Amino acid sequence: MQILHNVDKLSPMAKENTALAERAKRARRIVRNPTLYKVCMGCDSIVASKVNICPNCHSYRFETDESEVVAQAKALSSREQNSVVAEDLF
Repeated sequence: MQILHNVDKLSPMAKENTALAERAKRARRIVRNPTLYKVCMGCDSIVASKVNICPNCHSYRFETDESEVVAQAKALSSREQNSVVAEDLF
């Protein structure tokens, strides 16, 4: 699999496919080790279990049940990102 370094030159469809592939890759990592993650109850983001405040919405309530983390990872891996994250604000 070739790694794409210059995403700016890709068509919108190629960018979307690349983003979905990255989300699927992250989801596989989460599904393999769900105890390392938790789901934010404010924005449904998946964050590291060591996080105390969600970096996206600043919520402090989390779902830690492994089956919920796996279900959310699978759901997020099958659609494009639609939430605003910190990187979008800079």
